[in-house]
Amino acid sequence: MLQATATARQQAETQESPLVARITSDAAEIRQAMELRYRVFAEGMGARLPTASEGIDRDSFDDVCLHLIVKDVINDKVVGYSRILTNELAQQTGGFYSATEFDLSRIIIPGKRYMEIGRTCVDPDFRSGAVIGLLWSGIAQFMSAHNIDYLMGCASISLNEGYSRAVAIVNHLRDKHFTDATMRAEPRHHMPRIEVGQDGKSLIPPLLKAYLRIGVKVCGEPCLDKDFNVADALILLARGDINQRYLRHFTKNEG
Repeated sequence: MLQATATARQQAETQESPLVARITSDAAEIRQAMELRYRVFAEGMGARLPTASEGIDRDSFDDVCLHLIVKDVINDKVVGYSRILTNELAQQTGGFYSATEFDLSRIIIPGKRYMEIGRTCVDPDFRSGAVIGLLWSGIAQFMSAHNIDYLMGCASISLNEGYSRAVAIVNHLRDKHFTDATMRAEPRHHMPRIEVGQDGKSLIPPLLKAYLRIGVKVCGEPCLDKDFNVADALILLARGDINQRYLRHFTKNEG
């Protein structure tokens, strides 16, 4: 079973109970994860979730995907989450979630194994970096254990403050973090392009910043997701490009 525990340093940083990351099939933990998703996306980001009900974010992909959680084990609380779809699981859903937002024809290479992460979120009270680190540790372990060639997924940029901030962030990504032109994904809905004078580097959301530090690239222009009130950037990471130095302080003391 995939499992990782927080290091002593992480526990000191969060000043919270010990944390554990694992893939779960426990119904109560999955419900907690969906409640966390609702709080983060609907209540925190203003997303309109057409399939949500009773404070739970759920869609058709959840019946098939793997559920990676980070849990505060003493307080029995799910504080971080990401769902995983592999090539085989995506066949059961009719394709990857990312394909609903992007044309993946130049991203998916025949014969390669992919895992897609999605709905990644962290409880607002646990955003010191330890939970994100444990999620990434779990993801890296999964990639290694299942011989995954590429990780991909959608990284959301909030539009709560309008388009200017998001455009500034994308301008920085375009200059520094886009993939080669041969590995681009065309968004199904483009975000408006407007002139901004802001430097987007300092505006990058913490989760996307962690993605960039781990070594991901952004596969071109983002997709406008009006339901979630975000611009989604498609991220891609080859297993060999994982920044092991960045991962090391999350994994060196794990049991």
